[in-house]
Amino acid sequence: MKLSNTKLILLHPSLHRQSPIHSSLPRRLWLLLFPIFFTLAFTLTRLTTTTTSSSSSTAVAPARTALPPSVSAALLHYASIADAAAPNTTRPSTMTPNELAAISSALLRPGPLNVLIFGIAHETALFHALNHRGRTVVLDENEYAASKLEQQFEGIEAYDVLYTTRVSETRALLKEAIGPAKAHCRPVQNLLYSECRLALNGLPNHIYDVDWDVILIDGPHGYSPTSPGRMSAIFTAAVLAQSKKAGGKTDVFVHDFSREVERVGSEEFLCRENMVETVDGLAHFMVERNVKSGFDFCQRTKASSSSSSSSSPSSITKLPQSGL
Repeated sequence: MKLSNTKLILLHPSLHRQSPIHSSLPRRLWLLLFPIFFTLAFTLTRLTTTTTSSSSSTAVAPARTALPPSVSAALLHYASIADAAAPNTTRPSTMTPNELAAISSALLRPGPLNVLIFGIAHETALFHALNHRGRTVVLDENEYAASKLEQQFEGIEAYDVLYTTRVSETRALLKEAIGPAKAHCRPVQNLLYSECRLALNGLPNHIYDVDWDVILIDGPHGYSPTSPGRMSAIFTAAVLAQSKKAGGKTDVFVHDFSREVERVGSEEFLCRENMVETVDGLAHFMVERNVKSGFDFCQRTKASSSSSSSSSPSSITKLPQSGL
């Protein structure tokens, strides 16, 4: 009996030693699982909330939020003051308040807009700001100026362009474009592979694939015979507008339109019938996509085409020998 009692005494406590150990394990596990569970639940909630809010904002918010009228008016106001204060000797191409207002009206329409600007000027930052959440690409002959512009203003794209033409060659270039060699200077073509001397085919490839809504020609320099002149920029802008894949019209602005080279080039490639208005030294054209095959940029009858071809050389001869 003693032995059995001893056995019972030995076995009975052993059972009591095991039960607390086994019963304590779930408690420890729960103590570890509770923080992990709540951490995972909190993380999943944050991720779900963020994804939902971002998707809802994408669905509800418009593609482009226009600037408040007060902000755009203030930008135009201070840009006009800065332009007026700039000496004419250092800023010969500064735009007038009326010219700024004409361009701004096109930039402030519903978007987002693709805006292409030839030439860096004091007003370039203004146009980039007005094209809020749109795409602004600037082309300039000065590599340093293009690089500095990108560093100063976030979101703007600037590229340097090598112009191979000169103002002194304007007569010859126009004769080629409207003469026997005009097959290379078609209004609808791939500029990247163009053999026309007026075509700018050294630009970044993606520029040719964009459907531009607004094109501003305020460069390159064209005030001397050795300057590149804006004939290539005007021709390239006309081809981009008439080759627009999505269709529709493109607002094309030409600054310094009072100068002979800019005026003759615009009338030849952007066309008088597409002119909307002239404001001071700025000309505004609305160029529509060309769906017809041919070599003429402007809509002309055979009679007017023949008279134009005979009159165009005479208009070219009016250009001053020294250039502009």
